[in-house]
Amino acid sequence: MKKHFLYSILIISNGAIAQDNITPTSENQDDIERIEVNRLWQPYRGNVPLIETPQAVDRINAETLQNEGITRFMDALDYSPSVVRQNNSGGMFDSFAIRGFSGDENNPTGYLVNGFNSRGYNGNRNTANIETIEVMKGPGSALYGQGEPGGTVNIITKKPQFVEQGYIQGTLGNYNTKQVEFDHTKGISDDVAYRINGFYEDSETFRDHVDVESLNLSPSLLWNISDATSLSYEMEILDQSKPLDRGVYVLDNDFDSVDTSAFYGDTRDGAHEVKALGHQLLLNHQFNNQWHLLTGLAYRDSSFKGQSSDTELSDGRQLIYTNPDLLSRQRRERDYQAQDFSARFEVSGDVTLGGVKNNLLIGLDYYNFQLDTDYRVWRTAWGSGDTTYAIDPNNPDYTMDQPETSPTTLTSEEQKGLGFYAQDLIELTDRAKLLLGFRVDKFNQHILNKIDNESQEQDQTEVSSRFGFVYELDNNINLYTSYAEGFRPNPGLDSDRNPFEPEQTKSFEVGLKWQDVADRFSGSLALYDASKTNMLTAEPDTGLSATLGEVESQGVEFQLTTALTADTSIELAYAYTDARTAKDLIDNDWGVPIPKGSRLINVAEHVGHVALRHYTDIMGKEAYFGATVNYVGDRLGETTDPDYILPAYTLVNLSAAVDLTSRFSLMIDVNNLFNEQYFESSYYKLWTMPGEPINFTASVKYQF
Repeated sequence: MKKHFLYSILIISNGAIAQDNITPTSENQDDIERIEVNRLWQPYRGNVPLIETPQAVDRINAETLQNEGITRFMDALDYSPSVVRQNNSGGMFDSFAIRGFSGDENNPTGYLVNGFNSRGYNGNRNTANIETIEVMKGPGSALYGQGEPGGTVNIITKKPQFVEQGYIQGTLGNYNTKQVEFDHTKGISDDVAYRINGFYEDSETFRDHVDVESLNLSPSLLWNISDATSLSYEMEILDQSKPLDRGVYVLDNDFDSVDTSAFYGDTRDGAHEVKALGHQLLLNHQFNNQWHLLTGLAYRDSSFKGQSSDTELSDGRQLIYTNPDLLSRQRRERDYQAQDFSARFEVSGDVTLGGVKNNLLIGLDYYNFQLDTDYRVWRTAWGSGDTTYAIDPNNPDYTMDQPETSPTTLTSEEQKGLGFYAQDLIELTDRAKLLLGFRVDKFNQHILNKIDNESQEQDQTEVSSRFGFVYELDNNINLYTSYAEGFRPNPGLDSDRNPFEPEQTKSFEVGLKWQDVADRFSGSLALYDASKTNMLTAEPDTGLSATLGEVESQGVEFQLTTALTADTSIELAYAYTDARTAKDLIDNDWGVPIPKGSRLINVAEHVGHVALRHYTDIMGKEAYFGATVNYVGDRLGETTDPDYILPAYTLVNLSAAVDLTSRFSLMIDVNNLFNEQYFESSYYKLWTMPGEPINFTASVKYQF
């Protein structure tokens, strides 16, 4: 396992460098004595290494996920302090903000998978098929399209290998946690290899009446057609079953009296089902030593369906404020269907003009996204004092009649986008590089409101630009600065049944990036200033979305990874984020003024972590020990109430592993060691999601 340490440091250091994937070629994944570097171009990047781009990037690799026992995508993002958790629609999908900016609170946060947008419904993604998570900070619309100014997350999946290797791992834990994970890859012939990995979970949770069953499968195939051409195919299968859980209610900011395990829904509602079937087909072709072609298609069909009993949010309908024995509830039904098709064609390479080397990237992409929304609600009449579906929160009754719902939103939406992008990294001198880039998006949105049979349509053409400068101070340190503009369509209709205007973004950044493989030392420092117009936020009373107008964010980020000894490394990371509204506005739903300078919901000003990792021997057996301390500062818990603040928290997580034999290993993970009560995120004071108490898992892994 000591051999892991060199491999881990190489990944961390080279994570700042390039698109070169470091792939172990030994039959045993733990026996990393020979490392083969395969040059695989990544989408939207071309031949430009990350260290030479004017952008800060956090990389979280499979080695870290394995060592820390991380199986959830959202838990992995905790290793980027620029990322904070957002409202996740009752725990049904992953939602986060980067540098204070998020998408629509009522929809999953968008991210890329191998460069393709993963629109629609992803459930709670696990990490079984993840090789690397890239948190590419700063606006990416001038290249990726439809990006947030805070940044873009790109998941790079595990690829087929020609040398057979694999593992199967079983995990047990408290809250009756049961998980099985597997991975196997092998060459079928000299030119064709396959890989299949998967994850299955059937577990309870610390929340009463909330359990989860989830199946993920990811088969893939690689065909090396020739020395210059390869074709790859990946499939994604997701089937998740989990009750929608709105969390707890907090009155008078009294967080200490909250029962964090209490469930206020209805057990008869059963689970919400999230299903997805996705395909990716990618062709790589090397024309010569300078020029490369990358083209591909992706199609994804997903759905989100179920019914729930949710705590009523409206003061005029909620009885708990006057009677502690009556908690008013709504009834909701959802049937959402999404289809997403994407295509991309890009060429990259370098050409010398007038003695100056130009690293060019030119591409074209297209997408067609269709979303059918059937959303039905039952609520009590305003101010009626109706107890029809109210429960005693201390002694809930699940035998009362369940009211019939009626349609609130019944829409069919289609978004189509065609984008052309180009970028040139000009090597002015051996040390100075100038980045110029732009993107043109032609966007069409059509929404049919089936309730009144009325249609809304909008067409827009947007041009996004990107400028950057990189200067190599010495062989290990690069200074950079950048300015970029961005664009992102907003899905859905507002409470007046009108489509939203797309988001417009601007961002300026200056920073340092350094890496030294020999000394096992890497890191970055960035200062930024970003703004966004037409940002969406939640309307708690209607359950729909509303525009928050213009918002802005300024901040500082720092990351350092270094080896303390030959067997020990430390990682330090910190982010200061000051994200606020940039103009005065009135919340249309509540009629509440939101003054300029108001904080953005669920965004902490201070986030950071310290991670210590140590490799050693125990009785001749290779072993690993890790300790991580995560800090998240206080956060605004409700857009319309500046006094509702979620408390700051600090979590201590421990992990350990030992190789019992050459093939069997044992892993122990303990999270929230000191059992701190904390709150992850909030939508409203009556929908606040508590964090998990102390929890532990034990895993046995067999490798072959």
